[in-house]
Amino acid sequence: MSGSSNRRQRLQDSLRSGTDLPVLLSPGSAVAGSRAGGRDALALPRVNLKAWHGVVLVLMVLLSAGVAEAQSGDGREGILSILIKWSPLLLQGFVFNLVISVMSMALGTISGAFLGLMQISLLPQVRFGSWFVTQFFRNAPWLVLLFYAMFMLPFQFQVAGVTIPFPDWVKAVIGLSLPVMANVSELVRGAVQSIPSGQWEAAESLAFTRRQQIWQIIMPQCVKRMLPPWMNLYAILTMATVLASIVGVNEVMTLADQVKAAEGGRTDLLAPLYGYILFLFFIYSYPIARLTVRLERRYAVKI
Repeated sequence: MSGSSNRRQRLQDSLRSGTDLPVLLSPGSAVAGSRAGGRDALALPRVNLKAWHGVVLVLMVLLSAGVAEAQSGDGREGILSILIKWSPLLLQGFVFNLVISVMSMALGTISGAFLGLMQISLLPQVRFGSWFVTQFFRNAPWLVLLFYAMFMLPFQFQVAGVTIPFPDWVKAVIGLSLPVMANVSELVRGAVQSIPSGQWEAAESLAFTRRQQIWQIIMPQCVKRMLPPWMNLYAILTMATVLASIVGVNEVMTLADQVKAAEGGRTDLLAPLYGYILFLFFIYSYPIARLTVRLERRYAVKI
């Protein structure tokens, strides 16, 4: 029993190892920090959107469109009519952004969950390897990972003499899923760390196997703690999908550039056009941000 307790203590000490770099905090880190330093440590970095942000965006679009209308000469099409005319195309690109975000989040969550469980392994080699992979991708710039996925992966595969294309947007999904995987791994590790050690000891006293302890006792409690930061991570990922425009994916920002070119490169179109895109992201991310805040209050860990 004493050997098991010592092994448990060594594992908890290893789980507390983290990084000093500015990355997304895990719930376990916040809980541990709050025990040591007070209530402020519970505050996770999150997408803190307010309703007045949307009002400001609408006013900014209308004001910039009005100024552009006043500056445009006779015979030039109005800004609002241009936005209305190109809205179907821009919305199509925005939906593509959402598809990329959902697929990246799904891929990163599945792989990150397995990686996070490897971080709590009793085998030091497995634990160190998963920790290294997590920290490597967690502290890497998202744009660099996107470039690596875009240019290191092949553009097509040959399977049994058949050429299968590998489109850019799939490589963008893989590139964006890598940092998501690392952050989800940390969420899993941190959530396990936040579970009191008495839960493990009680399970051991009832002769539960380690697999039963994790899947039947620990993980059900971790899901509630992981849900708010996981949603916050998705909101961050959604807004980061515009990075795919830099590597040539035809998402909303790429289409906005095409719209500007189609309208003769009018500079007065810049502010209304990009303000319109900002508003699209706001109306999608705002409900997620509010729901995240509500879930954080509901599932707040009592210290």
